[in-house]
Amino acid sequence: MSADVFQVILFLAITALIGGLTYRRVRRDIAAQGVASSAREEVFLAGKGLSWVVVAGSITLTNLSTDQLVGMNGNQMALLAWWELSAVVGLVILAKVILPVYYRYNCTTTTELLEKRYNDQRIRGLIGLLFLLGNLFIFIPAMLYSGSLFIQTMFNVDIPLMLIAVAFAVVGSAYAVLGGLRAVAVSDAYSGVLLLTLGVVVVILSLATINFDLSGIPAERLTMIGDSSTPVPWHTLLTGMVFIQIFYWGTNQTITQRAMASPTVEEGQKGVLAAAAIRLMIIPPLVVIPGIVSYKLFGDVGDAAFGLIVREVLPLWLSGAFAAAIAAAVLTSVNSVLNSSTTLWVCDIHEPFINPNADLRRLNLVITVSFVLIGLAMVPIYATADSIINLVQELYGLLSMPILSAFIVGLLFRDVAAGAAITAVVLGVFLYAFFSFVWAPLHYIHMMFFTVIFCVLSALAISRFIFKTSPKFEPAIQLG
Repeated sequence: MSADVFQVILFLAITALIGGLTYRRVRRDIAAQGVASSAREEVFLAGKGLSWVVVAGSITLTNLSTDQLVGMNGNQMALLAWWELSAVVGLVILAKVILPVYYRYNCTTTTELLEKRYNDQRIRGLIGLLFLLGNLFIFIPAMLYSGSLFIQTMFNVDIPLMLIAVAFAVVGSAYAVLGGLRAVAVSDAYSGVLLLTLGVVVVILSLATINFDLSGIPAERLTMIGDSSTPVPWHTLLTGMVFIQIFYWGTNQTITQRAMASPTVEEGQKGVLAAAAIRLMIIPPLVVIPGIVSYKLFGDVGDAAFGLIVREVLPLWLSGAFAAAIAAAVLTSVNSVLNSSTTLWVCDIHEPFINPNADLRRLNLVITVSFVLIGLAMVPIYATADSIINLVQELYGLLSMPILSAFIVGLLFRDVAAGAAITAVVLGVFLYAFFSFVWAPLHYIHMMFFTVIFCVLSALAISRFIFKTSPKFEPAIQLG
């Protein structure tokens, strides 16, 4: 048997094993739970039955996909580790501050909290729509592109990028349609063990390939203190970086949906804090060291760095297993985003404004297929990017900081008119677009900081002077 055939067989066997284990675990968990949950709760919140272990694994792998592994290693410098280190702050804030509020208000989506705090359905619909736009035009195509690029680079095959992306999209959407959140989260947990284990092996073997000698690599690629010309200047850690992490981990439906699907808030908190510990101890070296080593071996190769180094350092018998782990990361991230997107569409837009009595299973299928087709159509655009991770972060700034401002105002103040918060969100999108495409006096992470501050102050001022309300500082959040 040739090495190539063995790799393919191992790849298919591990992928099938994860699917089989997921099916068995889901069936067992539903039986053990013993209480029949509604179709809505099962599809969107896994019947409120996710243990802290599954929550931790699902959050970890939902975030850790090829847009991180390929994109961050593609910068080939240590500075990118700050994205993961600062993420720990966002996860702790989610666990101790924000998650108890979601449970107190019995939320299915993060945007439901906005409806209850502002007492207005329109703001929930608008923010849900913005989240959807980010998923459709940024995250799904970025994941499909980066995963396909990795497989293409690692195996050095001539299969068209779009064909690989279609395969990922089909299998990922099958998980989301057939199993709902429970199947998505359980497959995340199993895949996470495989990916993290083999990822650590790649880090160790990468360093062993150069005898743990980093000499010859430029100092600017090894430093953790970046200047203004780098992807993460040190001073951005004091401004926009904190708000980016609070937004991503605290309000992003794809992440928080897992934490909201535990039987109790305490169980969800344990899962989130476990995910924070994993991110602190394991993820940073995984997203920078292979890229740095790749620079020493191959030079400045951009987003191809991770695939090249994995092909170089892994023995042939492990290549198929690692390809399966990467495929699992792509699939679980894609199906997680698809599931959360369907949740947002159904709960925030379809039921309130189109049809409150829709067939959820059928609607899940229709919406998932539609979203996948849109994501695939965007893949060729991402293929032209210089750096996938930097492009994703810059583009998402159009939505992330305006959305975050609505949560900040809603969580900290009472009697703010929903129309004022909506107006501030729209103004924030235009302001950040101006900073991105017309005039950028500072790094884009700083511009995110100024955008969120502008939106918060605008919401309060517009509410007071245009809508004639009297906003009061009355926080809904508390340490818990």
